[in-house]
Amino acid sequence: MNAKILGSGGLTLVLGHGYGSSQSVWDYVLPDLIKRYRVVVFDWSFSSSIEPPIDFDTSRYSSYGAFSEDLISLMDDMNLREVIFVGHSMAGMIGCIAAIERPDLFSHLVLVGASPRYLNEEGYEGGMKRSEVDEILSAMESNFQTWAQSFAPPLIGVDHPDSIEKFMQDFLRMRPEIALSVGEMVFMSDFRDVLEKVELPCTIVQCTDDIVVPMSVAHYMQSKIKGRVSLEIIKSGHCPPLTAPQLLIDILDRVLISGN
Repeated sequence: MNAKILGSGGLTLVLGHGYGSSQSVWDYVLPDLIKRYRVVVFDWSFSSSIEPPIDFDTSRYSSYGAFSEDLISLMDDMNLREVIFVGHSMAGMIGCIAAIERPDLFSHLVLVGASPRYLNEEGYEGGMKRSEVDEILSAMESNFQTWAQSFAPPLIGVDHPDSIEKFMQDFLRMRPEIALSVGEMVFMSDFRDVLEKVELPCTIVQCTDDIVVPMSVAHYMQSKIKGRVSLEIIKSGHCPPLTAPQLLIDILDRVLISGN
């Protein structure tokens, strides 16, 4: 999983990236964080940064559960305990599942642009209609490269061309069959029942200009998570580590200074 430990300090942060990216998504926040904390970064098995490429088992990785098992194994192998886990996008819910299974590994969850369900349902606004998701999956299957080039700018934020380019370096290198398999799993997922089992303190970081996770999702998560929850609003698209790094650093510092 290309895991690295950077920096030093009494508190340990584990940073989990989201769909389509790699640990490089944290490049803009790492220089500051490693001055004060021990920071672990890694790549999920679907990442294009895994070298040599692994034989990605789409049947095993058909649910977040397999990714949470990988996270737990990684933390056990590295002898990590009571960490602050910062999960971006899909990694947020993966962290929740892992924390339920092994609460001893975590002291706090920071959920950045996370969502338990992207699809709308009666009484729940996930942000996307089923027809919209079907169109996305069809476009991915037809021509992943073309779809990725059209999806990334509004996802990241059209006013951040450098961040778009950085994100695309990883996104376009994904193997199309893996991108489709993981993308379908993410967009069709429903892990709302997980939230009430999360007893650890959590910080939800909601982005004002997120095209896939509306504010309603953050409020839903805040109401359902069993542990103590705080909600931070950040002016950014879906990927604040790239487009609002200092604002995200400020939030993490507040979380850590407050004693988790």
